Amino acid sequence: MPCYNEVATVDEIVSRVLASPFTGELIVVDDGSTDGTRDRLSRYDDPRVKVFLQSENRGKGSAVRRGFGEASCEFVVIQDADLEYDPSDWDSLLAPLVRGDADVVYGTRMQEGPSHRVPYYWAMIYNRMLTRLSNMLTGVWLSDVATCYKAFRLEVVRSLDLRENRFGIDAEITAKVAAGGWRIWETGISYTSRNYAEGKKITWKDGIAIFVCVFRYGISVRVRKLGKRA
Repeated sequence: MPCYNEVATVDEIVSRVLASPFTGELIVVDDGSTDGTRDRLSRYDDPRVKVFLQSENRGKGSAVRRGFGEASCEFVVIQDADLEYDPSDWDSLLAPLVRGDADVVYGTRMQEGPSHRVPYYWAMIYNRMLTRLSNMLTGVWLSDVATCYKAFRLEVVRSLDLRENRFGIDAEITAKVAAGGWRIWETGISYTSRNYAEGKKITWKDGIAIFVCVFRYGISVRVRKLGKRA
Protein backbone atom coordinates (compact mmCIF):
# COMPACT_ATOMS: atom_id res chain seq x y z
CA MET A 1 0.00 0.00 0.00
CA PRO A 2 1.78 3.17 -1.17
CA CYS A 3 0.70 6.02 1.10
CA TYR A 4 1.21 9.78 0.95
CA ASN A 5 -0.76 12.34 2.98
CA GLU A 6 -3.83 10.15 3.46
CA VAL A 7 -4.66 10.94 7.10
CA ALA A 8 -8.37 11.26 6.23
CA THR A 9 -8.65 7.74 4.78
CA VAL A 10 -5.78 5.57 5.99
CA ASP A 11 -7.53 4.23 9.10
CA GLU A 12 -10.59 3.18 7.10
CA ILE A 13 -8.68 1.51 4.28
CA VAL A 14 -6.33 -0.32 6.67
CA SER A 15 -9.40 -1.58 8.55
CA ARG A 16 -10.95 -2.84 5.30
CA VAL A 17 -7.74 -4.56 4.22
CA LEU A 18 -7.26 -6.28 7.56
CA ALA A 19 -10.90 -7.43 7.51
CA SER A 20 -10.32 -9.27 4.23
CA PRO A 21 -9.92 -13.05 4.62
CA PHE A 22 -7.19 -12.89 1.95
CA THR A 23 -4.81 -10.63 3.92
CA GLY A 24 -1.66 -12.40 5.07
CA GLU A 25 0.37 -9.22 5.42
CA LEU A 26 -0.18 -5.51 4.80
CA ILE A 27 2.92 -3.65 3.71
CA VAL A 28 2.44 0.11 3.99
CA VAL A 29 5.11 2.35 2.49
CA ASP A 30 4.67 5.93 3.63
CA ASP A 31 6.19 8.20 0.99
CA GLY A 32 7.17 11.15 3.16
CA SER A 33 3.74 12.17 4.51
CA THR A 34 3.55 15.48 6.40
CA ASP A 35 -0.14 15.58 7.37
CA GLY A 36 -0.17 13.24 10.36
CA THR A 37 -0.45 9.99 8.40
CA ARG A 38 2.78 8.68 9.92
CA ASP A 39 1.40 9.16 13.42
CA ARG A 40 -1.65 7.08 12.48
CA LEU A 41 0.51 4.34 11.00
CA SER A 42 2.55 4.09 14.22
CA ARG A 43 -0.58 3.11 16.18
CA TYR A 44 -1.38 -0.14 14.37
CA ASP A 45 -0.57 -3.18 16.51
CA ASP A 46 -1.78 -5.93 14.18
CA PRO A 47 1.27 -8.16 13.49
CA ARG A 48 0.26 -8.37 9.82
CA VAL A 49 0.90 -4.63 9.36
CA LYS A 50 4.45 -3.74 8.33
CA VAL A 51 5.16 -0.03 7.96
CA PHE A 52 8.12 1.37 6.06
CA LEU A 53 8.90 5.10 6.09
CA GLN A 54 10.59 6.87 3.20
CA SER A 55 12.64 9.88 4.24
CA GLU A 56 11.09 12.10 1.57
CA ASN A 57 8.32 12.11 -1.03
CA ARG A 58 9.71 10.17 -3.98
CA GLY A 59 6.50 9.18 -5.78
CA LYS A 60 4.03 6.32 -5.95
CA GLY A 61 6.32 4.21 -8.10
CA SER A 62 9.09 4.39 -5.53
CA ALA A 63 6.68 3.27 -2.79
CA VAL A 64 5.35 0.42 -4.94
CA ARG A 65 8.88 -0.78 -5.70
CA ARG A 66 9.74 -0.74 -1.98
CA GLY A 67 6.57 -2.67 -1.18
CA PHE A 68 7.32 -5.27 -3.85
CA GLY A 69 10.75 -5.73 -2.36
CA GLU A 70 9.30 -6.41 1.09
CA ALA A 71 6.47 -8.72 -0.04
CA SER A 72 6.61 -12.36 1.04
CA CYS A 73 3.12 -13.82 0.50
CA GLU A 74 2.21 -16.01 -2.47
CA PHE A 75 0.07 -13.30 -4.07
CA VAL A 76 0.62 -9.53 -4.09
CA VAL A 77 -2.05 -6.85 -4.61
CA ILE A 78 -1.40 -3.12 -5.06
CA GLN A 79 -3.88 -1.24 -2.85
CA ASP A 80 -4.03 2.57 -2.74
CA ALA A 81 -4.40 4.24 0.67
CA ASP A 82 -7.52 6.18 -0.35
CA LEU A 83 -11.02 4.75 -0.71
CA GLU A 84 -11.29 4.64 -4.51
CA TYR A 85 -10.64 0.89 -4.60
CA ASP A 86 -12.47 -1.55 -2.33
CA PRO A 87 -10.78 -4.71 -0.91
CA SER A 88 -14.14 -6.47 -1.17
CA ASP A 89 -13.20 -6.89 -4.86
CA TRP A 90 -10.17 -9.01 -3.98
CA ASP A 91 -12.22 -12.19 -4.29
CA SER A 92 -12.70 -11.76 -8.05
CA LEU A 93 -9.23 -10.19 -8.45
CA LEU A 94 -7.43 -13.15 -6.88
CA ALA A 95 -9.63 -15.96 -8.24
CA PRO A 96 -7.73 -16.47 -11.55
CA LEU A 97 -4.45 -16.62 -9.61
CA VAL A 98 -5.79 -19.13 -7.11
CA ARG A 99 -7.17 -21.32 -9.91
CA GLY A 100 -3.80 -21.26 -11.65
CA ASP A 101 -5.22 -19.61 -14.77
CA ALA A 102 -3.26 -16.34 -14.53
CA ASP A 103 0.02 -14.85 -13.35
CA VAL A 104 -1.25 -11.26 -13.25
CA VAL A 105 -4.79 -9.90 -12.90
CA TYR A 106 -5.87 -6.32 -13.64
CA GLY A 107 -8.99 -4.94 -12.00
CA THR A 108 -10.62 -2.89 -14.74
CA ARG A 109 -12.94 0.07 -14.23
CA MET A 110 -14.17 -0.21 -17.82
CA GLN A 111 -16.31 -3.32 -17.51
CA GLU A 112 -19.88 -3.38 -16.29
CA GLY A 113 -19.94 -3.95 -12.55
CA PRO A 114 -21.35 -2.60 -9.29
CA SER A 115 -22.74 0.93 -9.16
CA HIS A 116 -20.05 3.53 -8.59
CA ARG A 117 -19.42 7.23 -8.33
CA VAL A 118 -19.05 8.67 -11.83
CA PRO A 119 -15.39 9.50 -12.64
CA TYR A 120 -14.30 12.62 -14.51
CA TYR A 121 -14.93 12.40 -18.26
CA TRP A 122 -11.55 13.67 -19.49
CA ALA A 123 -9.64 11.53 -17.00
CA MET A 124 -11.25 8.40 -18.38
CA ILE A 125 -10.83 9.53 -21.99
CA TYR A 126 -7.12 10.07 -21.32
CA ASN A 127 -6.90 6.64 -19.70
CA ARG A 128 -8.47 5.05 -22.77
CA MET A 129 -5.91 6.79 -25.00
CA LEU A 130 -3.03 5.58 -22.84
CA THR A 131 -4.46 2.08 -22.74
CA ARG A 132 -4.89 1.93 -26.51
CA LEU A 133 -1.32 3.10 -27.11
CA SER A 134 -0.01 0.58 -24.58
CA ASN A 135 -1.98 -2.21 -26.27
CA MET A 136 -0.63 -1.30 -29.69
CA LEU A 137 2.97 -1.38 -28.50
CA THR A 138 2.91 -4.33 -26.11
CA GLY A 139 0.50 -6.53 -28.05
CA VAL A 140 -1.57 -7.13 -24.89
CA TRP A 141 -5.26 -6.20 -25.05
CA LEU A 142 -6.22 -4.45 -21.80
CA SER A 143 -9.11 -2.11 -21.10
CA ASP A 144 -7.60 -0.17 -18.15
CA VAL A 145 -3.81 0.08 -18.03
CA ALA A 146 -3.85 2.82 -15.35
CA THR A 147 -5.89 0.89 -12.78
CA CYS A 148 -4.42 0.68 -9.30
CA TYR A 149 -5.71 -2.86 -8.81
CA LYS A 150 -3.11 -5.26 -10.11
CA ALA A 151 -2.60 -8.67 -8.49
CA PHE A 152 0.48 -10.82 -9.08
CA ARG A 153 2.07 -14.10 -8.22
CA LEU A 154 5.08 -13.34 -6.04
CA GLU A 155 7.43 -14.81 -8.66
CA VAL A 156 6.19 -12.21 -11.16
CA VAL A 157 6.82 -9.34 -8.75
CA ARG A 158 10.35 -10.59 -8.13
CA SER A 159 11.05 -10.84 -11.86
CA LEU A 160 10.21 -7.20 -12.62
CA ASP A 161 13.20 -4.85 -12.70
CA LEU A 162 11.21 -1.66 -12.10
CA ARG A 163 12.72 1.85 -12.27
CA GLU A 164 9.90 4.42 -12.32
CA ASN A 165 9.37 6.57 -9.21
CA ARG A 166 6.06 8.20 -10.01
CA PHE A 167 2.79 7.27 -11.74
CA GLY A 168 4.60 5.91 -14.79
CA ILE A 169 5.04 2.71 -12.79
CA ASP A 170 1.72 1.44 -14.23
CA ALA A 171 2.99 1.68 -17.80
CA GLU A 172 6.32 0.13 -16.84
CA ILE A 173 4.67 -2.79 -15.05
CA THR A 174 2.39 -3.51 -18.01
CA ALA A 175 5.23 -3.42 -20.52
CA LYS A 176 7.51 -5.64 -18.45
CA VAL A 177 4.75 -8.12 -17.65
CA ALA A 178 4.01 -8.32 -21.38
CA ALA A 179 7.70 -8.70 -22.22
CA GLY A 180 7.97 -11.53 -19.70
CA GLY A 181 5.16 -13.45 -21.37
CA TRP A 182 3.18 -13.72 -18.14
CA ARG A 183 -0.48 -14.71 -18.41
CA ILE A 184 -2.70 -11.65 -17.84
CA TRP A 185 -6.39 -11.62 -16.94
CA GLU A 186 -8.85 -8.80 -16.30
CA THR A 187 -11.84 -8.63 -13.99
CA GLY A 188 -14.39 -5.88 -13.40
CA ILE A 189 -14.17 -3.93 -10.12
CA SER A 190 -16.07 -1.22 -8.30
CA TYR A 191 -14.60 2.28 -8.25
CA THR A 192 -15.32 5.40 -6.19
CA SER A 193 -13.47 8.30 -7.80
CA ARG A 194 -12.44 11.32 -5.76
CA ASN A 195 -11.61 14.88 -6.75
CA TYR A 196 -8.61 17.08 -5.91
CA ALA A 197 -10.37 18.66 -2.94
CA GLU A 198 -10.73 15.15 -1.53
CA GLY A 199 -7.03 14.39 -1.97
CA LYS A 200 -6.49 13.21 -5.55
CA LYS A 201 -2.81 13.76 -6.36
CA ILE A 202 -2.13 12.97 -10.01
CA THR A 203 -1.67 16.14 -12.12
CA TRP A 204 -1.51 17.04 -15.81
CA LYS A 205 2.30 16.94 -15.56
CA ASP A 206 2.06 13.36 -14.36
CA GLY A 207 -0.25 12.67 -17.30
CA ILE A 208 2.42 13.78 -19.76
CA ALA A 209 5.07 11.75 -17.95
CA ILE A 210 2.85 8.64 -18.03
CA PHE A 211 2.32 9.06 -21.78
CA VAL A 212 6.11 9.19 -22.24
CA CYS A 213 6.49 6.03 -20.12
CA VAL A 214 3.83 4.16 -22.11
CA PHE A 215 5.68 5.01 -25.30
CA ARG A 216 9.19 4.33 -23.95
CA TYR A 217 8.48 0.98 -22.35
CA GLY A 218 6.03 -0.07 -25.04
CA ILE A 219 8.62 0.58 -27.74
CA SER A 220 11.15 -1.54 -25.85
CA VAL A 221 8.69 -4.45 -25.84
CA ARG A 222 7.97 -3.99 -29.56
CA VAL A 223 11.68 -3.92 -30.40
CA ARG A 224 12.29 -7.05 -28.34
CA LYS A 225 9.49 -8.93 -30.09
CA LEU A 226 10.70 -7.87 -33.52
CA GLY A 227 14.21 -9.00 -32.56
CA LYS A 228 12.93 -12.46 -31.68
CA ARG A 229 11.24 -12.76 -35.08
CA ALA A 230 14.38 -11.73 -36.98
